[in-house]
Amino acid sequence: MNITILGIESSCDDTSAAVVRDRVLLSNVIASQAVHEQYGGVIPELASRAHQQNIIPVVDTALRQAGITLDEVDAIAFTRGPGLLGSLLVGVSFAKGLSIANNIPLVEVNHLQGHILSHFIDLPDAEVPHPEFPFLCLLVSGGHTQIVKVNSPLEMEIVGTTIDDAAGEAFDKCAKVMGLPYPGGPVIDRLAAEGDPDSIRFAKPRMEGFDYSFSGLKTSFLYTLRDEMAVDPTFIERRKADLCASLQKTIIDILLNKLVKAAKHFRIKDIAIAGGVSANSGLRNAVAEEGRRRGWRTFIPERKFTTDNAAMIAISGYYRYQTGHFASFDTTPVARLEELLQIHNEQTTPKEEE
Repeated sequence: MNITILGIESSCDDTSAAVVRDRVLLSNVIASQAVHEQYGGVIPELASRAHQQNIIPVVDTALRQAGITLDEVDAIAFTRGPGLLGSLLVGVSFAKGLSIANNIPLVEVNHLQGHILSHFIDLPDAEVPHPEFPFLCLLVSGGHTQIVKVNSPLEMEIVGTTIDDAAGEAFDKCAKVMGLPYPGGPVIDRLAAEGDPDSIRFAKPRMEGFDYSFSGLKTSFLYTLRDEMAVDPTFIERRKADLCASLQKTIIDILLNKLVKAAKHFRIKDIAIAGGVSANSGLRNAVAEEGRRRGWRTFIPERKFTTDNAAMIAISGYYRYQTGHFASFDTTPVARLEELLQIHNEQTTPKEEE
């Protein structure tokens, strides 16, 4: 029997809806919000208002592109968190309304797990290789940086995480200091191709285990600019490409150092990357090259699946639907990952009989 899932994603500033049938992607529609560019970052209130304007036409378009009606949808999967609370509320509320009106079950999805499970999306016109369980996934985005041991579609263990800033945040904040437009990550990626990655040295953290830290790198970058600008006010403009290349190489070195250690520790050869920063060409090339040297099977997502999208929510919902993990109508959005994980632990921990 075919299982058809409608996915809805609204965790930040992209409104997205997608349809997956038996892991095959039938449609994936995304409405982005250019309004935030002039402010140098996402404005939560503006994001939630834009979601309200976009969500009905986006869902309608996704259903039409998939060639189905709501009568054929087995479940509606939605992002519960983490993310911006106002943005999440729009998606959660719309999913609930659609569920009640059409008597369709609800499935809640952890946004970050969605990024990881995007590696299991099949395309109608191409065979896509999938990692085998267990595998390691380097999840890198603007808000999170983690190494996740993926034991099954529903069982994931965070074995390493950042203790302060995320890698994507380091990219964006350093870009802002240089006067680059938002979002800064893609701009740094483009300029890095023109610079010398070994020309400027920045501090790297010394962390135990598999955890990350990027606050020291940001401070080192800022102090470098301060000291050089005091001598040469044109330093940033004159060395912009070298700054971007050196910053990008430092971040990638930090990420790969812990990923290699984790792969050795767990003796895992299937290595994946996911999240918005996995679109970075330097990181993609570095992971692929490291994989060739170490005999890994590496899984690099298509760029359209690296940013926030509903296809990853739909595929996550597909696996949760199969195991009967349904959401109730009193489910509320959760902004912080720690709170979301705590709720999940409480739901899965057996209660002692009184």
